Amino acid sequence: MAMKHSVVLDSRRCRGCTSCIKGCPTEAIRVRGRKATILPDRCIDCGECIRICPHKAIKSVGDSLDVLSRYEYCVALPEPALYGQFHNLDNIDIVLNALLEIGFHKVYEVAKAAEMLSDFERQCICEGPASVTPLISSSCPTVLRLIRMRFPKLMGHVACTILPMELAAILARREAAEETGLPPERIGVFAIVPCSSKVTAARESEGLSHPVLDGAFAIRDIYLRLLSPMKHLETVEPMTSAGIIGMGWASCGGESAARLRERCVAVDGINNVIRMLEEIEDGRLPEADFLELSACTQGCVGGCFTVENPYAAKMRLKSLMKGQPVSRNRFRFEGAERDIVRRDKELQYLPTFVLDQDLGAALNKQLRIQELESHLPGLHCGSCGAPSCHAFAEDVILGRATVEDCIFKVRERMRSMAGKDEADDYLPPPFRRCQPEPSNK
Repeated sequence: MAMKHSVVLDSRRCRGCTSCIKGCPTEAIRVRGRKATILPDRCIDCGECIRICPHKAIKSVGDSLDVLSRYEYCVALPEPALYGQFHNLDNIDIVLNALLEIGFHKVYEVAKAAEMLSDFERQCICEGPASVTPLISSSCPTVLRLIRMRFPKLMGHVACTILPMELAAILARREAAEETGLPPERIGVFAIVPCSSKVTAARESEGLSHPVLDGAFAIRDIYLRLLSPMKHLETVEPMTSAGIIGMGWASCGGESAARLRERCVAVDGINNVIRMLEEIEDGRLPEADFLELSACTQGCVGGCFTVENPYAAKMRLKSLMKGQPVSRNRFRFEGAERDIVRRDKELQYLPTFVLDQDLGAALNKQLRIQELESHLPGLHCGSCGAPSCHAFAEDVILGRATVEDCIFKVRERMRSMAGKDEADDYLPPPFRRCQPEPSNK
């Protein structure tokens, strides 16, 4: 069954400008008939196309707050990136209390679960070195999908732990059931997330056989709902349950800092992540023990669902951390309960670049792609609607495009028919072979 993505295209806004095809790290976008299309099997919900599109035709959608009415008791799981969105905020409890005013009955901070995961990781470090190095963080769903798709040889390097929001959901549902006496299925647990990738992860987990969340709301949507209640709170009850370590997970480097003793490398930005994974695959990073890879700039504070500039949000989070304890939570589960933080399914390779299920047919198609690509200009101009000449050749062989979609192939045909260089006049100026001499008049 195909994954249900949270990154969607509004064809009414799309003008076919091809801006999006260049920024997609998995070449998942094509433009045909003046409209962009997203190849769902290649999309990793990174949100780069959302940032690039000048016409706001690509967007990411979370759940609507209307889903709260389906449950008798609703729990909010705010990611710590939420706290950095508010100007002049000096008390996190104001945000947490305001969540109770907009329809939630209980709040369980994802930062609390992050501190438990950090403590679990430190315990694992004390027990002995990892079986493989470098160990890759499992906290970014986009990176997990990227590894499954483009770097399957590195799947064994990914940490065994689930997402902080997933651990928070498991523990929050358990607490709510004990407090209310309600059956778990009548309790709704919802994450408040900074990016499209985590919305998709809430619906289809990378590490769990069955989703543990009932939905996910975009930070930007909850932010707007919170502004009024935050101003009119009569009393602010103490609710903060996490310290510096948990809040630090909101920005790149926070998870690495929580490990305390290992040689860690923190990388943010999807293109930087890809370059780092390529280096690991080539064995060029032997001295690092742990890699924290964040698809978004500056980590979760730079997600496409956030409101504020990621650098400003990170600054505000640092200000909120002042005076907080280093950590408020420890991982105290014993025996079989220790597995609560571990994935219950292995990462599987996503064969999205398979040309054919039959090996012989796939090899034949690959040779045809290479042959066609060798006759293309190699300019990767995007005029054909594909991000590169290789992607265009692949589209032609797979039947998604025709050779005549390449403007340079059209020029060749026109030149063979007319026998003149005037065919260059039909190319955009940067690609013409001969430019007219500027007039001195």
